[in-house]
Amino acid sequence: MKEIKPVTVPIRFEYVGQTAGSKEAEVRARVQGILEKRTYQEGSRVKAGQTLFVIDARPYAAQMQAAAAEVTRAQAQYAQAKRNLDRLQPLASSNAISRREFDDAVSAEESGAAGVKQAQAKLVEAKLNLGYTTVAAPVTGFVSRSLKSEGSLVTPGENSLLTTVWQIDPMHVNFSIAENELLRVNRSIAEGKLVVPTDPKSKSPAYAVSVRLADGSLAPQKGSLAFIDPRISEASGAFDARAQIGNPDGALRPGQFVRVVLEGATRPNAIVVPQRAVLEGPQGKFVYVTGKSQDGSKDVALPRPVTVSDWVEVDGAQMWIVESGLKAGDAVIVEGMAKIFPIPGGAPIMLGPPPGADAGKGAAKGEVKK
Repeated sequence: MKEIKPVTVPIRFEYVGQTAGSKEAEVRARVQGILEKRTYQEGSRVKAGQTLFVIDARPYAAQMQAAAAEVTRAQAQYAQAKRNLDRLQPLASSNAISRREFDDAVSAEESGAAGVKQAQAKLVEAKLNLGYTTVAAPVTGFVSRSLKSEGSLVTPGENSLLTTVWQIDPMHVNFSIAENELLRVNRSIAEGKLVVPTDPKSKSPAYAVSVRLADGSLAPQKGSLAFIDPRISEASGAFDARAQIGNPDGALRPGQFVRVVLEGATRPNAIVVPQRAVLEGPQGKFVYVTGKSQDGSKDVALPRPVTVSDWVEVDGAQMWIVESGLKAGDAVIVEGMAKIFPIPGGAPIMLGPPPGADAGKGAAKGEVKK
């Protein structure tokens, strides 16, 4: 038998999640031209700034040269207008020329200055366009397949996507928490039945996160809960959440379906019993507890209806949390239930060691036999 004693047990929450890169950068063409070269291996790891594609740069090099020549021409016009204004300045002071002639010279000088700035801006634009012919990785990560082949005409706009780069360290794991479950957890916290780790600054939950892969193994790294969305998703009817986990060795890849395990919560003063002690009957779940016969002469097994909630692991054993039906001090039978036959007043039992076991050792464990 097992004497019921309230204990503090760890509580874990598990959800279905899907991995995603912490950054998913779309690599797009920003200028029109013929795609001359792809310079990376599809599916490989690339670094931020590494060249991925090269677009034919000759038209944009010519445009830059034309823009540079236009800057030179504008600067020459401005210099001429400024010299002319400098010559007319003393003549205007002595009223040797008309006011209109002087104003025209001032306007020509200002127009020349504006022309230089405009030409310089076009030169900057031409340099940018020339630079855009070399398409580089915006972030460090793994690069997807190329959506355009060499010789294709690429253009800015909706069809400008060339490939995608995923930053996978750290990795994001997106999952959803059902509304009724989150309400139940919050209610348990308010009632003191559940204690969750919190960040001292933000006061938000600070669960440790483990990720269970498709084969049942755990990812090498543990992570943390990034956020729980305060609003319910219209698409799923649940609260969207995200965990962040380190992935230096690339064990996780974007798009994997995983199990997200939130750890760190505890339930104080919980009543727990081994899973094998909980039986299913016509009226629901029940356990056998020890008691006395009506005349007090015999130890008997009495069925006790119970309400259970979650499974937890205590010292490596799987246990039920009992919400109602048991209290501290009750003795629950955990062995030999197959030999108990329901009879009015309780089935007679004898407390002692199991067959073939040392009597003192069995009694210390509190085994039950018929």
